[in-house]
Amino acid sequence: MKLRKREEPLPGPAVALFLLLYVSGMRAEIARYSVPEEAERGSFVANIAKDLGLTGAELSARQARLVPDGEKEYLQLNKHTGDLVVREQMDREELCGQSEPCLMRFEVLLESPLQSFRAEVRLTDINDHAPVFLNKEIVLRIPESAMPETRFLLESAQDPDVGNNSLQHYSISSNEYFHVYTGRRNDGRRYAELVLDRALDREHQAEVAFSITAVDGGTPPRSGTALIRVVVLDINDNIPVFTRSLYKVPIRENSSQDTLVVVVSASDLDSGTNGEIAYSIFQNSEENLQTFKINPGTGQIRLKKPLDYEETKTYEIDVQATDGGGLSTHCKVEVQVEDVNDNAPEVIITSLTSTLSEAAPQNTVVALFNVRDRDSGDNGRTTCELAGEQPFGISLLASNAYALVTSGVLDREQVSEYNVTVRARDGGSPALSASKTLFVRLLDVNDNAPIFAQEIYTMAMSENEPAGTSLGRLRATDADAGENARVRYAIEAPPAGTPAAASFVSVDAESGTVRTLRPLDYEKVHAFELVVCATDGGSPPLSTQALLRIVVQDQNDNTPVVLHPPPDSSVAGELVPRWAPSGYLVAKVVAVDADAGQNAWLSYELAKATEPGLFRVGLHSGEVRTARAVTERDAPRQRLVVLVRDRGQPPRSATASLTVALVHDFSDAFLQLDNDPGSRQQPQGSEEDLLTTYLIASLGCVSSLFALSVIALATAKLCKARLRAHLSPPSANCYADGDFASDAVDVGGMGTLSPAYRYEVCLTTGSGRSEFQFLRPVLLSPQSSTETGSDKNEDLLCSSQPAGEREADAGSTAASLFQPPDWPVGGRVHD
Repeated sequence: MKLRKREEPLPGPAVALFLLLYVSGMRAEIARYSVPEEAERGSFVANIAKDLGLTGAELSARQARLVPDGEKEYLQLNKHTGDLVVREQMDREELCGQSEPCLMRFEVLLESPLQSFRAEVRLTDINDHAPVFLNKEIVLRIPESAMPETRFLLESAQDPDVGNNSLQHYSISSNEYFHVYTGRRNDGRRYAELVLDRALDREHQAEVAFSITAVDGGTPPRSGTALIRVVVLDINDNIPVFTRSLYKVPIRENSSQDTLVVVVSASDLDSGTNGEIAYSIFQNSEENLQTFKINPGTGQIRLKKPLDYEETKTYEIDVQATDGGGLSTHCKVEVQVEDVNDNAPEVIITSLTSTLSEAAPQNTVVALFNVRDRDSGDNGRTTCELAGEQPFGISLLASNAYALVTSGVLDREQVSEYNVTVRARDGGSPALSASKTLFVRLLDVNDNAPIFAQEIYTMAMSENEPAGTSLGRLRATDADAGENARVRYAIEAPPAGTPAAASFVSVDAESGTVRTLRPLDYEKVHAFELVVCATDGGSPPLSTQALLRIVVQDQNDNTPVVLHPPPDSSVAGELVPRWAPSGYLVAKVVAVDADAGQNAWLSYELAKATEPGLFRVGLHSGEVRTARAVTERDAPRQRLVVLVRDRGQPPRSATASLTVALVHDFSDAFLQLDNDPGSRQQPQGSEEDLLTTYLIASLGCVSSLFALSVIALATAKLCKARLRAHLSPPSANCYADGDFASDAVDVGGMGTLSPAYRYEVCLTTGSGRSEFQFLRPVLLSPQSSTETGSDKNEDLLCSSQPAGEREADAGSTAASLFQPPDWPVGGRVHD
């Protein structure tokens, strides 16, 4: 038996080229196949891959699948070979009844890109049913007066098969009175009429019996038989007559049960029982007997069940009228069922892409669906629309075939999923509609870069913070989802030639936590900046940057450093005259702290002193001053320890040691310094070299001055006689401030004494000791120039000597003016 039949054979490549539409995803024509009913499971129907021009591998790669038009799947597609085979046996009579052709419609869907291959399989009938008479015995009552060629309608045999396999003709067994005539109705079905060949004679033969056979056209043919008994009646002059031989009646399909269809009427001229007429539906279709009923007395035909235009559009009913004498006649009632809009449209989803990329372009196919309405005409004409405002549209592909496509830009970050409602409406009045909701979820595309919560992050760390300390956390968010929203953090590599600040801290790639890599020293690094990058996990990845500023907070980790007096030299010595009043500036302790802020604020205090009440230290200035006037009772040597303390927590401190000599003049100072154990300490190598240099320079100066003095002395002796008469009496020579500006040492520049402090020094021409003597400090003021004469003359201790002695002392006086730089000048001596 041939299992596959193509009504319109086409080569496979031609079908693929002609029928596939990439834009719409549908075929322009429907491919048609055929398969016999009752075919065994696995029977081959067609090769879909060949007709599409695809290989089995391509068919499998594109995930081909079969979508039936109905709910039950009778066919199956082999994805690897492309063969369409029978999945379950199909009975044409059960699926389609007497409808012809019997079609099984389906679609083959392909993905990447989405395509639809529309096809239908026709179930060809096989002769699996024989004709059957509903009544095995048919009784006819014919009056003996019936004339030859009179026709008598017989009950029809039933054969569910169609086409050539259906009932084709009737035959009767041999007899001398009748032969059978096979007629054809408008719907194609066959009926039988018994034709009288010769007159009947009741007295000769009261009953005639013979068999009737119904034969179909199958190969081999099938048949069914029944027995006909003809009862010859005595003369009944008149037979019933219908008012019309054909009744055509329209009726709406929504008519309820027991609705009156039509009233048939017949009359009989006989009287009595021979004139009484009974109506009946002649047995020509089981469906007619199940759908209609007739009142035997009135001839009213009513519905036994509701009609369905979609199942049967026309009924042909044979009505028989029989009088009391057994004579009968027939008429035909043709019932035309009128369609009513009683079927709402059906939306049948054939393919749905439930997940859709948010980057899908416009007109991307989301779903394929069909709309079916079982009504006809305007009642079956449908339109489709979408409910609400959404970025989707409907595209008409073919008759009642549609595609749901994208019509706008999709953004998952704004709307992540859609419930798309497709509404179908027919053209009936009133119109009926149906809807189907499709769920579409958008797949994320990496179209959003991470965003930092701040453009600039400022974090603080303490200096000397141990490695691994958490300073804070960076936070960046990504509007995407899944791996596209997974943010990783990193430090951007600094430009070449810039400090490697990335070696100070690290950023955890997952959490964004910033941690120290090593301790930092505030005194070296106050702050630094890094560029951090947040990168998502998309492909390709997107990233953004932010500035990370790390501020190093100072800790009190540096002890104050004393600059003056130098801590690495011998104990400094300060000279204070015995007449120094209260508040006299002795020295100034200078210290610095490498820390910052409060940790660098220094305070000074006197920690230890030989006579604690004699000196005081400025809390913030570090100036050492006399707390009271110096007296003769005070020890000539005073040792002070000044404590320098910062304000850190905990505070750090350092000390400076000072030796103060209370002297009347420089001679006392040298004597006290010579007795000072500290002065006998061996100086450092560098200081010895410097001192040697100073001594050599001083010796050269003194030698030059001596030579000049000798020359001056000789010149003076030569002019002695001439000058003696003109010399004035011996008097003191006093030198005020400014007389030795070019040679004297500026005490104020040492950082210990204020520039306002000066000493008046007197050199007498007759002094035998040639020494400096401390007299009193001079406070510079605008009035100092006017008061110089009287004040200085009162305070100078001047001695008059003879001229010879003055000349003898000139050399020593000049020598005292050119002492080495380390000698005490201005009232202070350092070792």
